[in-house]
Amino acid sequence: MVIDIDRLPKDGLTLNRSFEFPSLDLVEEDAVFLDPVKAEVTIRRVGGEVWMKGRVMTRLSFVCSRCLTSYEFPVDSRFDLVYLPEGVHELKEELDEEDMDTLFFQGHEIDLGEVILEQLNLTFPPKPLCSSTCEGICAVCGKVRKSGECGCQVKDLDPRLDQFNIFMKDKR
Repeated sequence: MVIDIDRLPKDGLTLNRSFEFPSLDLVEEDAVFLDPVKAEVTIRRVGGEVWMKGRVMTRLSFVCSRCLTSYEFPVDSRFDLVYLPEGVHELKEELDEEDMDTLFFQGHEIDLGEVILEQLNLTFPPKPLCSSTCEGICAVCGKVRKSGECGCQVKDLDPRLDQFNIFMKDKR
């Protein structure tokens, strides 16, 4: 959905809309949409700037980085953005710290679908985990540890750690 900046009402524009994106558009490779993305967005023009405030909601399925099981990841995120016409930043010789948060639009349009997808991708954790206490899988048999003990004996066989282990025993 493309928003024409020149046709925005003086009071602004409020939209409540669902978006369908392919899972391939997500930055997390194994993520899959469980629900369409619902967005509530208010767009206002203030002088040459375009202010956009909104909320993105959906449910996704992620794969845990440790145990490789799927889990549900709910998203309910708010955003507050300011857009300037492209070319305004070229008037400055140096960018300030404030300028790093500034976004730009080209021509007289902003693609709302791209904005929503970007805000959705920004909510993802750097390392998807089903829980913060997930122990992953057994290095010997591959069983998921949260589903119970497997009985495998895991020994430190790396001889490079022998001196470290001796040092740690002395510290106790």
